[in-house]
Amino acid sequence: MSKRKIVARVAFLVVGVATLAAVIYIMVNRLGLNPDLDFGAGAYYYADIPDYEHKLNWDVYEAQLPFWVYVVLFLAWGALMYWLWKKIDRRK
Repeated sequence: MSKRKIVARVAFLVVGVATLAAVIYIMVNRLGLNPDLDFGAGAYYYADIPDYEHKLNWDVYEAQLPFWVYVVLFLAWGALMYWLWKKIDRRK
């Protein structure tokens, strides 16, 4: 096995172990949950929270551009990522 593959495997293992440790720490300390809403891990699914529209501050973000510009940007980003993925996939 080449030295490059060994380094890649070790790096992958280190990142994997660090991610697993972070996940366990977050779960044990119940980080990211709203203490006012006891819905467990699904608290971010707004359909599960009664009257969720009253719990969010809708006035924080105000759009500066017309809605169609955001749609075009979203579709352009998707097309760019599709093109990039196809280009990467052909290299294998």
